[in-house]
Amino acid sequence: MTDSILSVRDLAVEFDTFGGVVKAVRNVSFDLTAGQTLAIVGESGCGKSVTVQSLMGLIPMPPGRITHGRALFKDQDLLSTGARGIRGRHMGMIFQDPMTSLNPTMRIGDQIAETLVVHKQYSRKHAKDEAVSLLARTHIPEPGRRANQYPFEFSGGMLQRAMIAQALACEPAILIADEPTTALDVTIQAQILELMKTLQHDNGMSIILITHDLAVVARMADQVAVMYAGEIVETGSVEDIFYQPAHPYNQGLQQAMTSNHEPDRVLSPIPGSPPDLFSPPKGCGYCKRCPHAMSVCAEHPPYLTAVDASSHQSRCWLHHELAPVHNNPVRRP
Repeated sequence: MTDSILSVRDLAVEFDTFGGVVKAVRNVSFDLTAGQTLAIVGESGCGKSVTVQSLMGLIPMPPGRITHGRALFKDQDLLSTGARGIRGRHMGMIFQDPMTSLNPTMRIGDQIAETLVVHKQYSRKHAKDEAVSLLARTHIPEPGRRANQYPFEFSGGMLQRAMIAQALACEPAILIADEPTTALDVTIQAQILELMKTLQHDNGMSIILITHDLAVVARMADQVAVMYAGEIVETGSVEDIFYQPAHPYNQGLQQAMTSNHEPDRVLSPIPGSPPDLFSPPKGCGYCKRCPHAMSVCAEHPPYLTAVDASSHQSRCWLHHELAPVHNNPVRRP
């Protein structure tokens, strides 16, 4: 896409372990446009966090390694050794657990100021004043006093706000939020999500939201990429993903969700377990759990196929023109 602020193509990440090589991310591709919120969803261990951490240069090498693929931020190669100036300055990240991601021995204000000193060459005084301003923008009460406190003196919701302030310090073009509401109660979750939407509107930034919470996706996202076993298996708008689920895995997710419109609907869990990524399947990763599996699914990996005339795509052989029609088929165009 020519208007993409971030373009990822065929990204693959592996890890060497005592048990063998884990193929954590397998040929992931996606685009992010300016001002857009892209949600990457999937169950734990599907490769969501590894994907974005590789873009931010946070994969320890060894044991990890990017085996192939490319990632371009405004035509600049994120995977090259010279990309350090992009991360932190043009791409900020909110981590899953702020309690373990912030330095417990440094004051909150100093941690935010450090970002400005490193990336924008602010003086220490200027950076500390800006840190107080950022805490105020994220609705932390008494920001001047709070800036001089340590992480253990903050609640979980306030720590998450402080981390958002740190991520936004350099006014990045892209904000990556990795499970930003996982450890928070529902009231604080709603406040954090609303804060992110407000700051996105004010700054015009793009957001990559990593989550397994489909309710958060429905509230926040414009586009959605569904991951399974290290691959993106379906992409589309929020309406496509929720109301026209095309891949059997996404259908299974929808059938396992409660619904306000159908309170008496019986939930159907997805049977079986995800495949072993030490030795990924030769064909479709979802084959052994899929109620529509065909012989071709076990032998040949499917490719992303357009489901309709929009951007809706599914990595499933059922959308091939030669696929048979099932009695209970995946929804087709």
